[in-house]
Amino acid sequence: MKVLLIGNGAREHAIAERLAHDCDLYAIMSKKNPAIAQLSKEYWICDIENPEAILKAISGKSFDLGFSSPDATLAAGVSDALASTGMLVASPSKAASRIEWDKSYMRNLLKKYNVKGSPKYELVHTEAEALRVIKDYDSVAIKPLGLTGGKGVKVTGDHFTEISDGLDYAKSLLRKDGIALIEEKLVGEEFTLQVFCDGSRINIMPPVQDHKRAFEQDKGPNTGGMGSYSSGELLPFLTKKDMEDATKIMQSTVHALKKDGALFKGVLYGQFMVGRDGPKVIEFNARFGDPEAMNVLFLLQDSLTNTFLSIADGHLISTRFSSDCTVVKYLVPDGYPDKPVKDAEVVVDAHGLEKVRANVYYASVYESNGKILTTGSRAFGIIGRGETLEQAEKIAEEGCKHIKGPVWHRSDIGTSEFVATKIARMQKIRDKP
Repeated sequence: MKVLLIGNGAREHAIAERLAHDCDLYAIMSKKNPAIAQLSKEYWICDIENPEAILKAISGKSFDLGFSSPDATLAAGVSDALASTGMLVASPSKAASRIEWDKSYMRNLLKKYNVKGSPKYELVHTEAEALRVIKDYDSVAIKPLGLTGGKGVKVTGDHFTEISDGLDYAKSLLRKDGIALIEEKLVGEEFTLQVFCDGSRINIMPPVQDHKRAFEQDKGPNTGGMGSYSSGELLPFLTKKDMEDATKIMQSTVHALKKDGALFKGVLYGQFMVGRDGPKVIEFNARFGDPEAMNVLFLLQDSLTNTFLSIADGHLISTRFSSDCTVVKYLVPDGYPDKPVKDAEVVVDAHGLEKVRANVYYASVYESNGKILTTGSRAFGIIGRGETLEQAEKIAEEGCKHIKGPVWHRSDIGTSEFVATKIARMQKIRDKP
């Protein structure tokens, strides 16, 4: 089977690795990811957010199945363009992926079809409206409606403390977009639940906790994600009831999209905050998370090619995952995220990684004259797997030592000490009268 993959980050490397097990893989990338190129029978370089450029690149070629991965490609309608050539497509249409690229649509969809899990929110169009909501809610999350790479949200207590500072950010969004989303601040622990979906049915993947803050102990500015961990069917701070409630929300959202005329076929990602009252929806993504894709795909026990085919056919097959634990740590360029070093050479010690049983996924790097160079964004995802979280974390941490160059990582992700703080924090929230 000939499968076409769109994208060139670490997430796409993880997808490519699984697809290449049992299909002939072809790829379209914005820059040459050397690992994906090596896995592919053939690849093309073009603007992957331009459907016309993609169709031009593959003109005269035929493929059985297509999968467009990055969020901006889905928002640009790349899945629709692939479908127009007659191939089966396992990634969502532009209309279905609107649940990610338009936060107002997402919130209004959940409200319209009575899907549980939304916080209080208001869409504001004026400075006066924004000021009223910020004062009324006391603690808020202020969000732009569109795609921001995980870096556009500002929250009371995390990014600002004064009402005036929150209002300034809301005003900047109003100047830019004419509208802003203001929600009540959710308190608890975040987690990600991803599902395969054929438009009606879902198969859940192991839950994952991502860490967006740049620095140790969840300090510093938001990033696309500095690393993540999974620990089987539950995360250490989750209950079975939390997972059941989150799963129901995911299934209800899929049904809501179907009723709304936006049949969702692909991978749906729910980001949740679990607190005293159970899980609440922070946002949905219309694709695998990055880095969460690495955690779950490393544990998938079935064929990803066949799973994608069943999604495209509208008859989702069952999928099984190992109960092992995984830890992903992202290596990022020196100076990241504010002033990252660009075009710097990095060297991957494949033998050293193999010796410590760690795997590497190539992210925002590119190959030039046989050298691997940084782009200024996250460079490599290093993953460890073990029967326990402690084992998985140790492997990932050792693996990070085998990438040489001007890069660094958060060493606390997945450690017993750091996870214990999350368990204790969650217990305190649950016990609060």
